[in-house]
Amino acid sequence: MNHLYYGDNLTVLRDSIAAESVDLIYLDPPFNSKRDYNLLFKSPKGHESEAQIEAFLDSWHWGEQAEMDLDSLRTQPNTTVTDLMLALVAALGRNDMTAYLVMMAVRLLEMHRVLKRHGSLYLHCDPVAAHYLKILLDSVFDPTAFRSEIIWKRTSAHSNVYRAYGDITDTIFFYTKGPEFTWNQLYRKSDLETAFPNIEATGRRWRSENMRNPGIRPNLTYPYTASNGVTYQPHPNGWTISREKMKKLDVEGRLHFPAKAGGRLRLKLYADESPGIKLQNLWDDIPPIGSQAAERLGYPTQKPLALLERILLASSNEGDVVLDPFCGCGTAVHAAQKLGRQWIGIDITHLAISLIEKRLKDAFYDKAKPPAEQALQFAVHGTPKDLEGARHLAQMSEHDGRYQFQWWAVSLVEAQPFQGRKKGADKGIDGVKYFHDADAKGARKAIVSVKSGKLKADDVRAFKSVRESEGAEFGFFISLDAPTAGMVSDAASAGFYTTAQGKKLPRLQLLTIEGLMTGAQRAEHPDAAPANFKQAKKEAKGEQA
Repeated sequence: MNHLYYGDNLTVLRDSIAAESVDLIYLDPPFNSKRDYNLLFKSPKGHESEAQIEAFLDSWHWGEQAEMDLDSLRTQPNTTVTDLMLALVAALGRNDMTAYLVMMAVRLLEMHRVLKRHGSLYLHCDPVAAHYLKILLDSVFDPTAFRSEIIWKRTSAHSNVYRAYGDITDTIFFYTKGPEFTWNQLYRKSDLETAFPNIEATGRRWRSENMRNPGIRPNLTYPYTASNGVTYQPHPNGWTISREKMKKLDVEGRLHFPAKAGGRLRLKLYADESPGIKLQNLWDDIPPIGSQAAERLGYPTQKPLALLERILLASSNEGDVVLDPFCGCGTAVHAAQKLGRQWIGIDITHLAISLIEKRLKDAFYDKAKPPAEQALQFAVHGTPKDLEGARHLAQMSEHDGRYQFQWWAVSLVEAQPFQGRKKGADKGIDGVKYFHDADAKGARKAIVSVKSGKLKADDVRAFKSVRESEGAEFGFFISLDAPTAGMVSDAASAGFYTTAQGKKLPRLQLLTIEGLMTGAQRAEHPDAAPANFKQAKKEAKGEQA
């Protein structure tokens, strides 16, 4: 079973994921870049709509939590990490950067714990904190566990750069827990004329490759007399192969003899035998997700599916467990599902969890099959499963000043959150939803209001007025408590919307959390062409394109 967790990934890692149970970890943590990442939804007309939601605040500040995390490092067994973080805090001070690094330190220690002995970790970051994260990874895993620093060209050249160099790359650090690790060699397709410039009389393309050993191998420093009668001396490091293998290649005509005296003996490689060029650490062949790309879902830090597929194919096998502890809009778990891996995703916002659930169902759910036969099977943890859980989330949201309950409740009617923490400029609007009728006259709007506390007598009347002033065809009023008879009467006075097929639907619909969760109620409106969250394209299990 695959698992999607809402919550702090530190808590989930400690409480819900066993030691040495994960084969591959990919994390794309917030970069502490001092930007408020906004999840921008486009209205049907293409411009930024009023449904702009702060997905997360990509910034940290030193405070009580950072102090507690730093103190917790003093009691864990990896003293190298403790010494490093104490030294960094002493040298840099208690500031935003060290708060970010302490946050990452306690989590990376847990990721190391849950990783299997042959497992790998890929940490995706930008230049803001990459140098600090590298030495932190060295202290968590050991410097010998470092395998590669991958540079991904994430965007095209910038023209608005002054007195600096254009920042167009991200860094991905690749570490393994042990010296033996899962590795599947990947190749890039090559330009044949460039990669194999020579042509034999038979028409076969070939190129020559250096036979110098990259390390000093005294047992491979023999002179070799080739079939052309010339004796070739090895490089001081030695040949890459034994004398017996060299003779075999010579008999097969696989050696390239240099034209000039004193030249080096080289190996002939043929294009028709080559799977391509072995993948190097510069990845400039995976473009970013453009504004019109089919896979673009609107999430600001969304990474291309091809990028995650490459990582999973290289460092995991079918059936392995892949963990993304900062899963955002779910590209890593999407790639894992597509490539036949098991997966675990964690995120701290209900908005992200709702987006991932929708993305996976759009891409992999087969409506023709019963639930038990679906290839897509996953459990969601941390989101309300019943009315009691919903009430608890509402109380927690009120306590911490966040809008997790509203975001979750809005997702029950597949609407999108409205203006983040601005609360609809005090209009009581928590969500917005666009829909199309069959008359093809363009998108219409519905608005959503969520009430987690005790209902007041005029709540529905006030929302009715807001719906009219907003020009919304529908208003969906979602509450924890059941509405009174007076509220039902107020809602009925809003009248009806007549669909293109002549069906009459109430303009103001009273919905309870319990009714939506049990399926007894749903938001009724025409749905000729969904116009809210972008729909992920339908996928099937398969290999990377």
